[in-house]
Amino acid sequence: MTPEDEKLLALARSARARIQAAQGAAVRDETGRSYAGATVDLPSLRLTALQVAVAQAVAAGASGLEAAVVVAGHPPDLHAVAELGGPGIPVWHCDARGEVLEELTT
Repeated sequence: MTPEDEKLLALARSARARIQAAQGAAVRDETGRSYAGATVDLPSLRLTALQVAVAQAVAAGASGLEAAVVVAGHPPDLHAVAELGGPGIPVWHCDARGEVLEELTT
């Protein structure tokens, strides 16, 4: 992980901790801006943390992604990252302590 990726990890961990969510995630867009999100688990709406972070990037006008970090107990679904970022985007799957469990790519 680069120092910029470690910033994403800090954002993802903070988003998760803020609401004690199951997952936290953060993405960096093609201009270097970062977006973070946590799991949404409502009766009428269920989103993964990664989907929330990607949705925030899209809503802010991002047209691509450079990297993503997900703090979750199970491997993340990478579809949203792949749709916005395309192939080859690094995604780090980390545990709640911030330890990298695996590095994935879209």
